[in-house]
Amino acid sequence: MANILHIDSSPRSERSHSRELSKEFITAWKAAHPEDAIAYRDLGRHPVPHVDEPWIAAAFSPPETHTPELTAAIRISDELIDEFLAADRYVFGVPMYNLNIPSTFKAYIDQIVRVNKTFAIDAQGGYEGLVEGKKAVIITARGGDFSTTSPFAAYDFQEPYLRAILGFIGLTDIQFINANSLNEGDATRTQSLAEARTAIEDLITQW
Repeated sequence: MANILHIDSSPRSERSHSRELSKEFITAWKAAHPEDAIAYRDLGRHPVPHVDEPWIAAAFSPPETHTPELTAAIRISDELIDEFLAADRYVFGVPMYNLNIPSTFKAYIDQIVRVNKTFAIDAQGGYEGLVEGKKAVIITARGGDFSTTSPFAAYDFQEPYLRAILGFIGLTDIQFINANSLNEGDATRTQSLAEARTAIEDLITQW
């Protein structure tokens, strides 16, 4: 049995393509693997707080020195990290906003990327990811075409950033399903969503 953490980050509900596709992935996965446990977090509707000064003070000081204020400031981060590390696999639904990820998902990443929790610094000042042996599927929804063959591929800061930051904490087994061109007319959108659904069906059998 695997523990799967499913996260959506779009503020939209039924009009969200990333939310729709991530739900379809989870539904198909549960049908094929009914014994797996699914935890769900909706960052679009229930965002986590941004990092602030008390958070930073708490994150970079020993827990035994924390005042009640610092303990409270870091509590949500502790809870999110415990939830994240308890999962074996991740399914993220992430729309593209302004060539990158929504601020809701960035706030979440800032909460879970923490020294001595999800990464470490060695004696030489190098970085070591502490999240090992896990897998992720990231399903994105983009208004334009940012695929590798598109003239706008260089504007895709979403997939490279997510690969880099998750790789930084040790999560390198990542599959992307990118639904491109969703704002380029009904026919193009229908084709793109169909291709994404085919990719989901294929991945379910291999992941």
